[in-house]
Amino acid sequence: MNFTFHIARKYLFSGKSHNIINVISFISTLGIMIGTASLIIILSVFNGFEDLVKSLMNTFNPDILVLPATGKVFDADSIDLERIGLIPGVAMYSGFIEDNALARYKNEQYIIKIKGLSQEYLSTGPLDTMVIAGKAYVNINGSEYAILGYLVAYKLGVSLNDVMTPLQLYVPDRRAGSLTGLDPSRAFNMERIWPAGIFSVQQEFDSEYVLVSVDFAKKLFGYKNEVSGLEIRLNVGADAGEAIEKVRKVTGGKFVVKDRVQQQEALYRIMKSEKWAIFFILTFILIVATFNIAGSMTMLILDKRRDISVLFSMGAPERMIRGIFRMQGFFITITGIFGGMLTGGLLCMIQERYGLIRLSDDVNAFVVTHYPVKMVAADFILVFVTVLLIGSVSSWLPTRKITCRYIRMKMHDYLKIQ
Repeated sequence: MNFTFHIARKYLFSGKSHNIINVISFISTLGIMIGTASLIIILSVFNGFEDLVKSLMNTFNPDILVLPATGKVFDADSIDLERIGLIPGVAMYSGFIEDNALARYKNEQYIIKIKGLSQEYLSTGPLDTMVIAGKAYVNINGSEYAILGYLVAYKLGVSLNDVMTPLQLYVPDRRAGSLTGLDPSRAFNMERIWPAGIFSVQQEFDSEYVLVSVDFAKKLFGYKNEVSGLEIRLNVGADAGEAIEKVRKVTGGKFVVKDRVQQQEALYRIMKSEKWAIFFILTFILIVATFNIAGSMTMLILDKRRDISVLFSMGAPERMIRGIFRMQGFFITITGIFGGMLTGGLLCMIQERYGLIRLSDDVNAFVVTHYPVKMVAADFILVFVTVLLIGSVSSWLPTRKITCRYIRMKMHDYLKIQ
């Protein structure tokens, strides 16, 4: 093995009789390095976007969400809230009401989702930090206010400075019964509320939600003690898995308990699918790039015909001769891998620190101004194993065919001379 390693290292790093072989070896190494760096960068960018989306979702979604297994609402007394509050790690819990409504402001109309929350739950959560205009309150001294999503406010043309124009909310009156013989306008509940603030979390929420107090939502929808669900916030560092299991025991089989990932399961599944789709596409491109290794091995074998003949005449077995060129293919692959991982890692660190590649120069256009990146050790291991496997196969196949054929030809020539 030491002899094979020494000869392979000499072939790769020492001068060769034909400069074209040096160029081909360099191109092979460079191709692997670029492919490896691309995989590291792409995976890190997807990790960064995934963390960004999770942070935005976590601003709006609770740590644990309890929903009825059937129907839209349930009686709040059907859950033992005292036992929920005694679960280790639970910081706060609050019932909420969520349903569709028609919003009207001056001459504009827009279908929205009303979400009724307690002022305490809203004030102590991270959502108040996402209020970009106005104030983050829904009830002050008995007066009711609304916090609108950014795109909802844009669609309706809401102005927080206009204190004379309220937001009108319409929902079907559940107590109206059949509309036969009735004035259609009486089939709807209508309540007025003044906008207090505008929040911006993520387009899905900004374009749909209007936040109000839970008492106002009950009045609007005609509910008494009913709620749409229960939102539970945990203390920092609390074991979410253990808390969810205990919440399930308290609520029983009539309710569905979801963690943050399950609340946006479809979105996270799509993000994972996109990440791995890009990974496999780049891996296929890398496979094409590693064909240079086969060319490099072929040219090197042709250049070292005399050395192969000498080694063969000295009694070197076929396995050793093949091992020399496979070892050089391994050197090319491993050099490209480490060079690519180092390059990709440095570029990600520079992007993370300085944000050189920007999404937009307008700080208000996106939540972040530059592409987010997050390097994960598992991605480096995956890329290392993937590229090493591709490079090993690319160097193994050509050396196996060409070297054996060349040795058999030299054996025939040797016997003829004798």
